[in-house]
Amino acid sequence: MKVYTENEQVRGARKVELMRILAKHSHACLICAQKEGCTREPCSTNVPVNERCCPKFGDCELERVAEYIGIREDTPRYTPRNLLVIDNEPLFLRDNNLCIGCTRCVRACQELRGIGALGFVYKNGEVLVGTVAPNLMDSDCRFCGACVEVCPTGALQDKELKATKREVDLIPCKYACPAETDVPRYVRLTCEGRFAEAAAVIREKLPLPNVLAHACSRPCESTCRRSKINEAVSICGLKRFAMDNDSEIWKQKLTIARPSGKKVAIIGSGPAGLSAAFSLVRLGHSVTIFEGMDEPGGMMRYGVQEYRLPKEVVEKDIREIVNLGVGIKTGVVFGKDLTIESLKKEGFDAVLVAVGLQTSRRLRVEGANLSGATSGLDFLRDARLGKASNIQGKVLVIGGGNVAMDVALAALRLDASDVQVVCLEKREEMPAFPWEIEQALEERVRIHNSYGVKKILGRDGKVTAVELMRCLSVFDKDGKFSPTFDEKQTMTIETDMLAIAIGQAPDLSWQTANQLSISESGVVKVNPSTMETNISGVFACGDIAKGPTSIVEALVSGRQAALTIDKYLGGRGTIEDRVVEVEKPNPWFGKVEKFAHKQRVQMPSLSVEKRRGNFLEVELGYDEKMALEEANRCLRCDLRLCIQKAPQPPEKWLPLKEENLETVPETEGVFQLLNGNKEIIYIKGTINLRKELEQLLATNMKAKYFICEEAKMYTMRESELLQQYIKKHGKMPEQNVEIEEDLY
Repeated sequence: MKVYTENEQVRGARKVELMRILAKHSHACLICAQKEGCTREPCSTNVPVNERCCPKFGDCELERVAEYIGIREDTPRYTPRNLLVIDNEPLFLRDNNLCIGCTRCVRACQELRGIGALGFVYKNGEVLVGTVAPNLMDSDCRFCGACVEVCPTGALQDKELKATKREVDLIPCKYACPAETDVPRYVRLTCEGRFAEAAAVIREKLPLPNVLAHACSRPCESTCRRSKINEAVSICGLKRFAMDNDSEIWKQKLTIARPSGKKVAIIGSGPAGLSAAFSLVRLGHSVTIFEGMDEPGGMMRYGVQEYRLPKEVVEKDIREIVNLGVGIKTGVVFGKDLTIESLKKEGFDAVLVAVGLQTSRRLRVEGANLSGATSGLDFLRDARLGKASNIQGKVLVIGGGNVAMDVALAALRLDASDVQVVCLEKREEMPAFPWEIEQALEERVRIHNSYGVKKILGRDGKVTAVELMRCLSVFDKDGKFSPTFDEKQTMTIETDMLAIAIGQAPDLSWQTANQLSISESGVVKVNPSTMETNISGVFACGDIAKGPTSIVEALVSGRQAALTIDKYLGGRGTIEDRVVEVEKPNPWFGKVEKFAHKQRVQMPSLSVEKRRGNFLEVELGYDEKMALEEANRCLRCDLRLCIQKAPQPPEKWLPLKEENLETVPETEGVFQLLNGNKEIIYIKGTINLRKELEQLLATNMKAKYFICEEAKMYTMRESELLQQYIKKHGKMPEQNVEIEEDLY
């Protein structure tokens, strides 16, 4: 038997079949002479909107097929059918006008995922695709996106997915995490009951995993795509469960480089300093941390309270870092007991300053120096050290951030009779984490939004009350902090103690002895790319270099500093993250009744009544049943990246070789170069196609493939192709950018 795939009869049959499809599918853009680089709207030829191609134009499988086969001139104009467009469901929209009845989506849902939320029927000789119930949620859809991934025409589309950053939009939980922790991977392992492996995945990016399991800022949850359906997956709760069930298999594959003979001093044992030490010791360097307090941990130990982050959790993570060979010396004050100069004399090859922001910003109003007024950080430090005595009176906290919420909650545990918070921001503008605000309200803290301090009142040198004025706005039109007030609209609150928590500031008492450059905002100036200060071999990271950040952001800053220090010391500045290998995930999901309706599993917590008078941890953690139930709410968005693309029409690209250039005409035209991954890297119009390509064959090492076309108006054609590329990728091809930079 001989099978012919390329002859006139076959090509003609393909065109007839394509004409049948296009007759029922909007396609005006495919036959438009000005389609290259077109944005569809507005249309230069005034084609009605419902006859134009869909938003996938320029990145559409049907479009590529049409370009390869060719569209017959007698293809009828599309007649709008005005079929149903469903855009009121989560994550995806369905436009039945664009469906060609290929049933790929149905097969992906049924045969690839095993869900069966989609089906099809024949009606009047046509295939009609739809959900098996009135909507996706009631059809037990898992919202995995497999159907959208395989749709060739745009009949199924993501609502919020940009072609230029597809993976970031598909897996927002991973990329919202400053450390880019592989959230989907450890959630999936939890689903499979492989808790120790889940913990190992968490450790790949987080050297303080137990700390973050209790006190993370949870940016991953704020972007979780499940929140578009009902509630985000409790990613941090699952992290804690995995860490609570860690059998430490990660230690088997953790790599430690051979000793480099280099010594690094780190000043400060907060999250940034500890993270840097973890990476540096793994890179083979000898590391010593110097800490001014009696115990290491920085604000994790002395700021965040026991009810949220028990000291045993902090000590557990620090112990693992010390066990790798990191030395920690406590009770050593920077600027007093040691200086940068003294460290260099001791033989340290590099110094990293990671002292954090140790003090509170001052409130510059009348009465701020009265007795009974204290800073939020000082109060929290005293509470953590057991120096804060029972209050037994009224407490007023100024500030709307996490420190303010912690002060309020700590005051309640120290038997304050009444705790109130005042902040400039409206409720939705408060910088505190939503769950911290909710906890404060749950414990009956009263919050007064949109008020600022006018003056602090006192008697016999002690605070008695605070006069407040209405805050009209916090930021100016440029988003800068510039509060405005109505001083006639006032309110007075009586108090026995005033805690001011309006932001953190550095304690620069060490600066006189060390001479580091300080910015206008009060932090150490560093080179953004190397994190090196004005003194050679001295680096800075964390809050002292970046300003107030979360624990996870401080960890990332410490890691970045470690890598640049490694380069400074002669290393490569890279570190192996993967400590556990996990096989390719199973694409089969199976049907789960009422999957989309499953609510978030609430974290078990200590009752409000049992929180008074003690600092017992509030959140108690999931048990195994809860963790499995919550982990199985995950949409597993990452598995879309594992779906292979359908076979595409034969490519027009040719390998960039001498024998292929012999067929290129010596005439005007435009060529495109591709790298080894077949990604376009250069688009250029030229007066002589073959001559210029022959030159590039010898000089352009990245170029592996090419395509060219004759064009008398080659500059115009180059512009069209560049516009088309920018529309799809959001930027210029990399070598076009390099050449442009060289020119200017």
